[in-house]
Amino acid sequence: MKILIDMNLSQKFADLFKKKDTDAVHWSEIGAPNAEDTEIIEYAVKNNYVIMTCDLDFNIILSITHGLKPSIIQVRVQRIRAEQDGEWIVPKILQNANELEKGAILSIDLKKSRIRLLPL
Repeated sequence: MKILIDMNLSQKFADLFKKKDTDAVHWSEIGAPNAEDTEIIEYAVKNNYVIMTCDLDFNIILSITHGLKPSIIQVRVQRIRAEQDGEWIVPKILQNANELEKGAILSIDLKKSRIRLLPL
């Protein structure tokens, strides 16, 4: 599984995934910081990435288009910090790798996680 981390999350998440032998890249290494969500989605689909974000717009776009890819990891935590929150977020993501590879939306918050297969 390859993870594309959106601009609204810290670059440090990429480092945390790499420590777990998971390919991860922050959008700032690939594209413009002000890129439209549709551009990020197109890149993720073309290059087989799962998008990790705090932005709800990705879910809306997939819902409207009935898209099968890319998978979305929706982190629903205010004031997220990679150093602290990464310790519990990264394992939850890796536990759902099979579903994310197939096409899914994984929502994660402090209390629970929920996965829904695509299309919505």
